[in-house]
Amino acid sequence: HITPEKFYVEACDDGADDVLALDRVSTEVTLTVKKDVPPSAVTRPIFGILGTVRLVAGTYLIVITKKKKVGEIFSHAIWKATDFDILSYKKTMLHLTDIQLQDNKVFLSMLNHVLSVDGFYFSTTYDLTHTLQRLANTSPEFQEMSLLER
Repeated sequence: HITPEKFYVEACDDGADDVLALDRVSTEVTLTVKKDVPPSAVTRPIFGILGTVRLVAGTYLIVITKKKKVGEIFSHAIWKATDFDILSYKKTMLHLTDIQLQDNKVFLSMLNHVLSVDGFYFSTTYDLTHTLQRLANTSPEFQEMSLLER
């Protein structure tokens, strides 16, 4: 969900009430609940957050807008991110000079080129950041941690 003040990222899991709120001014990230999302927010589906990047115009949020299932590991789906959106935290570019606008446009073009290259894979239920060998040698406490905590 997008408002002039915040981005709200809502989980699609059944029963999930938590919403990630990213403040577009302070860039502060907080956890809130669905009822805090204003009804006026523009809503659109995404499949994940790739991250944030700071360019000349300010901070941008990079979200995954399309995905393709490429396989499974131990019954865990592995997805390839195939399309992205780069969303500006800033509401306007009026604070930039013509040179800064041009530089920002070049950087956005470079970023779009990097994102168009194959190689962005993810899983919502399996840890792709560790090898199977390393995962086999981790403690039971580590195995019980959420992917986010790892």
